[in-house]
Amino acid sequence: MRNFKKLFSIAIVLLLSVGLAACGSSSSASGGENSGNTDKSTDNGNEKEELTTLTVGATPIPHSVILKKAKPILKKKGIKLEIVKFEDYVTPNKALATGDLDANYFQHLPYLKKQKENFGYNFVSVGKIHIEPIAGYSKKYDSVKELPKGATVLLPSVVPAQSRILTLLDHKGVIQLKEGTGYDATFEDIVKNPKELNFKHDIKPALLPQAYKHGEGDLVFINTNYAIDNGLNPLEDSIIIEGKDSPYANVVAVKKENADNPAIQTLVDVLQSKKIQQFILDKWNGAVVPVSLNE
Repeated sequence: MRNFKKLFSIAIVLLLSVGLAACGSSSSASGGENSGNTDKSTDNGNEKEELTTLTVGATPIPHSVILKKAKPILKKKGIKLEIVKFEDYVTPNKALATGDLDANYFQHLPYLKKQKENFGYNFVSVGKIHIEPIAGYSKKYDSVKELPKGATVLLPSVVPAQSRILTLLDHKGVIQLKEGTGYDATFEDIVKNPKELNFKHDIKPALLPQAYKHGEGDLVFINTNYAIDNGLNPLEDSIIIEGKDSPYANVVAVKKENADNPAIQTLVDVLQSKKIQQFILDKWNGAVVPVSLNE
């Protein structure tokens, strides 16, 4: 009897040891699965191909929203998209230059050109994605024709945006620019200002929606991303807006040496796909215009 109890005790100890060892093995595998710079996923116990991580900087609306829509599509193509949001137009290029980002998606071509001139960035555009028509808003008037003489016009402090707005005002007949003036127009290029508009152009872009809401100025120009983010519909709420033929396409920018990176090319292909371009149309009803794939 004593021998039987001894054998029974040994059997229990052995069973407990095997069970604990199995639990320890499972825990260890789970803890180490996601370590490192690549991601692995499993399908029915079989390991899939590792995902390539792309870190892309963007302003919140519409850029981050568009990227978020593209994220699951990219994952199916083997790319894990990490989106870093920025609230300004300066930091995303600095982060790209330092290598904290693989790409950024927030700026149009004239702004990219000016940034390269000012800071010596070795950046290139790898694809046009959409256009955000810039627009002017007023709490006091229903059209630019109603603007009185000496009206105050508020513009962003960003020089390329100022050139863009002056060109728009010229095209709409509100002012007249010097003949031959391109999209680098400055206030010195104004040759006719029949309404004697007073241009105030020292306000940060992100602050212009608040200036409009508080009734500052007679006409306030707001970048579309900030307008949408503050509940404005450029097509319905503005009294002057760019047409669909605007040359200010928003692009994906990268360092020149990364332009041929297959993952970057896949990102652009997805953003230019019919699915994402149609999403842009449906989401913003023309306030954000996808770039035609035929261009």
